[in-house]
Amino acid sequence: MISRRWAVAAVAAGALLATGACGSGFDENKSTQQSSGPASLQIMIASSGDAETTAVKDAAAMWAKSSGNTANVIPAQDIVQQLGQGLAGSNPPDVFYVDAARFADYASVGALEPYAQTMAGADAFVPGLKQSFTYKDQLYCVPKDSSTLALEINTDLWSKAGLTDADIPTTWDQLTSVAQKIKAKGITPMAIGDTRDRIGAFLVQAGGWWTSPDGTKATADTPQNEQALAYVQSLLKNGLAKYPKALDAGWAGEAFGKGKVAMTMEGNWIRGAMSTDFPNIKYTVKELPAGPKGKGTLSFTQCWGIAAKSKFKTQAQQFVQAMTTADQQLSFAKAFGVMPSRQDAQATYEQQNPDDAPFVEGAKYGQGPVNAPKMDSVLADLDAGLQGLQTGDPKAILQRFDKNAKTALGG
Repeated sequence: MISRRWAVAAVAAGALLATGACGSGFDENKSTQQSSGPASLQIMIASSGDAETTAVKDAAAMWAKSSGNTANVIPAQDIVQQLGQGLAGSNPPDVFYVDAARFADYASVGALEPYAQTMAGADAFVPGLKQSFTYKDQLYCVPKDSSTLALEINTDLWSKAGLTDADIPTTWDQLTSVAQKIKAKGITPMAIGDTRDRIGAFLVQAGGWWTSPDGTKATADTPQNEQALAYVQSLLKNGLAKYPKALDAGWAGEAFGKGKVAMTMEGNWIRGAMSTDFPNIKYTVKELPAGPKGKGTLSFTQCWGIAAKSKFKTQAQQFVQAMTTADQQLSFAKAFGVMPSRQDAQATYEQQNPDDAPFVEGAKYGQGPVNAPKMDSVLADLDAGLQGLQTGDPKAILQRFDKNAKTALGG
């Protein structure tokens, strides 16, 4: 599930990067002998569950039958480790999921075929999502789906606090004001995840971000970012928001589902958790409140990657095109709850799922993850700092990130 970051398999990912640095021959794979006959594609996915696995296998089988190829879908147990080992070896899967947070690691060592540069119909995908899979001005792969953060409100607790639809916050000031009213009624106002994957949204709303758009420079130590962290700190210090751990919850959605808070900020994956685990909670979804520089949210996505070493690049690209038509994306959305990454499919999805409009709208301005290689340890250290934000020094957290990131990015 996109809501939970893939666990970092440092050994496998490190081996891939090290191999690339030592001249693995990735760049030589442009000359890999290609097979023009029927292909036997190996497709590795990081599945969110049985529904996704079944949907992808069914779609792959239909493509194989109509094209005369075969397609073997492999649900990975740990895709970071398995994919890292496969790409560093001589026989990687032909097609595979690539998370935006790991994309630059693979692209930077030449492990990915940049097929999307010339793929017909690439313009149909949401620009911000394509940016997550662009490295050194090259679009490598097309996003397979999308998720964004929005504001979830428990309508019963909202009413209990004496609030109405007119009180739904659209700015930071309004968020603070309603949170104070909720707290005054003895209700914990909000649960916020304690990592960059949630707190980063406030940076975007303040007009900042951790790195430059091309991922080559650290840009954390700015007044905009300091203002964002100071605001989140004020919510935490004043009891207007709490981290999941303080609410005896594994993630903010769990605290929300258990009725411990009136609000949270999670992605559209919360729909599945609420219907399965907390079906009695009534809630509504709105866009995140705007900050000093306007609206801002985070987007999470994966792409359909093709291995540079694949012997079936032409057939692999045909497979990806089949998996990313508007109709197929809408079929996947219905099957396992993701949002389409194509603009035309998103418009239809919103018509079919009007309650998800805030998530769809967020995709138009959402910020993707840090798009730079060799940043695992830097980002883990950042999260550790953010987990201590309530009593920490926002500027020191930002300065530490910049120092570490500059080293990782080569100065």
